[in-house]
Amino acid sequence: MVKRVAIFSVAAILLCLVANVGIAVEEQYVLKIGSITPETHPYYLTFKDVFVPYIEEHAGGRIKIEFYFNSELGGDREMVEMCQYGALGMDCATPSTITGFDKRFQVMGLPYLFKDKETAYRLLDGELGSTFNSFLPKINLYNLGYFENGFRHVTNNRKPIYTPEDMKGLKIRTQENPIHIAFFRAVGANPTPMNWGELYTALQQGTVDAQENPLVLIEEARFYEVQKYVSLTGHVYEPTMLVTSKAWFDKLPEDLQEVVKEASRRFCEAERRLISEEEKVARANLEEKGMKCNELTPEQIDAFVKIGAKLYDDIRKIVGDDELVDNVIQWTADN
Repeated sequence: MVKRVAIFSVAAILLCLVANVGIAVEEQYVLKIGSITPETHPYYLTFKDVFVPYIEEHAGGRIKIEFYFNSELGGDREMVEMCQYGALGMDCATPSTITGFDKRFQVMGLPYLFKDKETAYRLLDGELGSTFNSFLPKINLYNLGYFENGFRHVTNNRKPIYTPEDMKGLKIRTQENPIHIAFFRAVGANPTPMNWGELYTALQQGTVDAQENPLVLIEEARFYEVQKYVSLTGHVYEPTMLVTSKAWFDKLPEDLQEVVKEASRRFCEAERRLISEEEKVARANLEEKGMKCNELTPEQIDAFVKIGAKLYDDIRKIVGDDELVDNVIQWTADN
């Protein structure tokens, strides 16, 4: 009788252990992170060097991270949609992508809105950034931080760009952002929205003459193989957002939400530092690969700035929120 009781007791303990293991498994959350960029990009490197170690140290094994980079899950729009319904936890997306879900984000793509990176960081980490973040929960998203690819510059096969006149008739690929499209039309170019994955072939085949991107992406995409000139126009500083699935994040216990927030904050700070270093390397590498790189004088930049400023009234009509546009212009003017 005693032996049978002992056997039942051991069995009961084993069942409890199995049940506890089951509970532990149920409490592990899988965070899937996507990006169109390759695994050599600062996004991925910073996730691996900063974000992942912090999660591993502070989440107690309750968060498992999976990466889907190099457009493995599609383009940015597709990945943002996946975030909306919880199939993807995070996507590295620009405001231009989010404009397809909320047109107010077009304001962040205004040409020459930020005079330098330091100003952009200060505003994005302050009232400007928090204002745009507040729009996202209504479309089932959060933003856990702003990081970057740097200022956007023009590459082409015709000649160096110094003035708006040099852009006349240039077939240039742009993002699907009405403000970007309007800006290039205003300087006389022929803007052509196109998916990122199609761009290299389009440049190679002459479907478009030019494109515009930050230096690091220009090098990573090997555009030096199909483009001759890179002109440092710096026409747009558009941050990248750590777009996060509201459905995924809201399922986390409060303690894990705080861990993910802090890991994201550290990630954004570190990525900004790394991208600034990589920009210098990218420029040197592009020139070494044969691209001719030219800078513009302040006076030459000012000619583009004046054209871009004319679009500020257009953005009011597009967005339909005069107060937001006025606030953004005021915030950037005061900093």
